[in-house]
Amino acid sequence: MKRLTFRARLTLVYGCLFLVAGLVMLGVTYLLVADRDGPGYTVNYSGPDVQQSALVDQVSDAAWGRALSALLARGGIALAVVVVAATAFGWLLAGRLLRPLDQITDTAVRIADAPAADRGLHERIGLTGPPDEVKRLADAFDTMVERLDHAFDAQRRFVANASHELRTPLTVNRSLLEVALYRGEPTPELAQLGRTLLEVNIRHEQLLDGLLVLARAERSEGSVADRSYVDLADIVDHVVSVTEWAGLEVRCAAGEAAVTGNPPLLERLVQNLVDNAVRYNVPDGFVAVSCFARDGSVLVVENSGPVIPKYDVPALFEPFHRGSRTAHQAPGAGLGLSIVQAIARAHGGEVRAESRTGGGLVVTVTLPAA
Repeated sequence: MKRLTFRARLTLVYGCLFLVAGLVMLGVTYLLVADRDGPGYTVNYSGPDVQQSALVDQVSDAAWGRALSALLARGGIALAVVVVAATAFGWLLAGRLLRPLDQITDTAVRIADAPAADRGLHERIGLTGPPDEVKRLADAFDTMVERLDHAFDAQRRFVANASHELRTPLTVNRSLLEVALYRGEPTPELAQLGRTLLEVNIRHEQLLDGLLVLARAERSEGSVADRSYVDLADIVDHVVSVTEWAGLEVRCAAGEAAVTGNPPLLERLVQNLVDNAVRYNVPDGFVAVSCFARDGSVLVVENSGPVIPKYDVPALFEPFHRGSRTAHQAPGAGLGLSIVQAIARAHGGEVRAESRTGGGLVVTVTLPAA
């Protein structure tokens, strides 16, 4: 059974209070009027004609009864009108009193419905009015959201700054390893060690690059700079042409899908999806890439691969989450789909993933059309 809203319950209380007060007033009035023995209600008849006196009493009693009945009937009608009017007024008054709470609720809902946990934290209630209980509640809510916003922003800045600072020593390490490997004739053991360290160094560089792109996309959500007209078909054709498919079947259907966005970020989005489809695949599998215009610009990347339970699909968009790799490629940094989601949201779009029945994944990116 659906419960009444707080406004409806408050209005019902108003109406019931008026009804009870009106019934009490009507009852007291009826008792006072019906009391003929009270002061001013006693009439003494004198004269020789007793029958005439009795007739007068009968007529008086009948008139008195009709007057009491009329009092109850008209008083009841008046009471009903007053209760209805009071209930309507109570509904308006309750709405007026609860309006600040509605403002607080609407702000909280917008923050909760944001596409990511740290999105929408710039929202503030900004309630004006006297410093009553509701105003203090709204101010406390604004303070809490502001601190959360600062905390998330500081976290993103730290990731970006730390990633940027760590790129320099990794670049130096890679240069030194390449010099040691390719200058002179190192022993087989030293060459193997150098190649292993170089692979580890390259993986760390890829991880830092991914963190930088992720932080940049998250900071610019909804306000990407350097926007221009881009056709996703051109990006898809380019990415498909430069990707190493490792013997996989490639299905490409690039239709016109125009968007307004940042070309390098959009290319990174497509590249990450394709790399993810290649990396998490099976021998003799396939990768299907398509884009088209339908209620926006849509990009779909589908691939064969290991079976992914439906309950595990949302976790694929979490940073550093890695699936079951069965191909020959080196494991990724676990940021591919997180970067895709951040870039899509930065362009005002969304990403949806579904597991295929026979194994693999279908990732759909929807962006606003140009």
